[in-house]
Amino acid sequence: MKLPGIGMLLLCVYLILVGLSIVAGLAITPIIMGVLALAAGILLLIGR
Repeated sequence: MKLPGIGMLLLCVYLILVGLSIVAGLAITPIIMGVLALAAGILLLIGR
């Protein structure tokens, strides 16, 4: 079984955190979410 790249893994974590913050009303700082989104996007673009 092939493991997903780190970009896809970060995207999954980002989407889970966004979903939890919306559904459960968790207060996750926008800076953390922004950095996570940027890292996932950049790593997906370069193919990691």
